[in-house]
Amino acid sequence: MDLDSENDGNLKLQLKDLSLQFSWPIEKVKEVLGESNNVDCSKPISPGSLSSKLQALVEELNIPEAKIGLASGVEAFLWLYTCIQGFKPATVIFASELPIGSGLGSSAAYCVALSGALLALSSSVKVDVSQQGWQGFEDDELTLLNNWAFEGEKIIHGRPSGIDNTVSTYGNMIKFKSGNLTRITSSLPLRMLITNTKVGRNTKALVAGVSERAKRHHDVMTSVFSAVDSISNELSEIIQSPAPNDLAVTEFEEKVGELMEMNQGLLQCMGVSHASIETVLRTTLKYKLTSKLTGAGGGGCVLTLLPTLLSANVVDKVIAELESCGFQCLIAGIGGKGVQVCFNISS
Repeated sequence: MDLDSENDGNLKLQLKDLSLQFSWPIEKVKEVLGESNNVDCSKPISPGSLSSKLQALVEELNIPEAKIGLASGVEAFLWLYTCIQGFKPATVIFASELPIGSGLGSSAAYCVALSGALLALSSSVKVDVSQQGWQGFEDDELTLLNNWAFEGEKIIHGRPSGIDNTVSTYGNMIKFKSGNLTRITSSLPLRMLITNTKVGRNTKALVAGVSERAKRHHDVMTSVFSAVDSISNELSEIIQSPAPNDLAVTEFEEKVGELMEMNQGLLQCMGVSHASIETVLRTTLKYKLTSKLTGAGGGGCVLTLLPTLLSANVVDKVIAELESCGFQCLIAGIGGKGVQVCFNISS
């Protein structure tokens, strides 16, 4: 992010991975949103009646039809930037390794990264801008950052649960039930293969489908939901249990794999699987690996547990076979660090 006032008085947003760039004269943004938008960034607020004005600023950009889904993300950028930094000319460049719209929380990561960078350049947090290397935030600063990111998520999704931005902010894992978020820490790192089927899905339609099935088969679906809850509770206990030796690690991973397998079966009962997901399941099962869908299902991504003792050669074979089906594969550690900021100090 460059807050250089010599960049011709514009606010610019570059999305490197999508080869898109947007620009607004900062005076135009100030005129449309009004001075009332330049508030104390220590108090996160929602756009409210200004939502239509944000939309108008984005509609003028003529975003390509194929990428119109990005519009709400650009609106979130305008809101977070002007609320936290005010009306300053700047160039903001985004790059990400996360595939967009695949159920991996890319919008939350976007809002958290943006909020973190903007707050780091404000007077509301105490990070040292003269220090090179990655820095973390204090607990109260993380709370502020997370609240701002949640406002961005609401602009993008309407009524998000808050899970994705909280995980991106704090790292590790989150247990979510009845609107309550509990941060938990795994005693051991879990390694997952993430397979992006590249099949788009309509989350609202999938959720509605589950609701309709629950109405038609109330008692059965109540039992299914109860079983999912039991799996979540048992997994939470397992991942927080100590594993003092290699045998304990293997047993730990076997239990996690079994729970993933059971959970996938229950998700299939709910009707949220998909032919592409089943292809991933069959492929990984040939290598005796356990997989389950993630996100809303109906396409999107699949998680495959990669045990500690699994050879790199097997991992390479699995990835090669999945990619031959047109899928995209990524490897990620589960339960990593949360948001950090790094300043590139030029000489």
